[in-house]
Amino acid sequence: MKVIKDTKNELEIEITGESHTLCNALRKTLMEDKDVEAAAYVMEHPIIGEPKLYVKAKNPKKSLEKAAETIKSRCDELKKGISTPKKTKKTRAKRKTKTKK
Repeated sequence: MKVIKDTKNELEIEITGESHTLCNALRKTLMEDKDVEAAAYVMEHPIIGEPKLYVKAKNPKKSLEKAAETIKSRCDELKKGISTPKKTKKTRAKRKTKTKK
């Protein structure tokens, strides 16, 4: 990550090695924050360009940290929701009882 601009209300960073996936998620999540006035990103070249993220807010660093935590939490929820529940002895016993009838 490279800081391009860092003032009281504006932050612009270049996010090395990332793509539209992370940048768009950050932009969308930042715009959910009432303290954020603007959030956008640009990728000048689709293959070799590094995305630049711009945030204008009361405290852009704090808002960016909050957005990153929100995305992490949402990913953890998704992971939890799609992971296969472990089978217990009780579950196996119920299954055997149903198949015998």
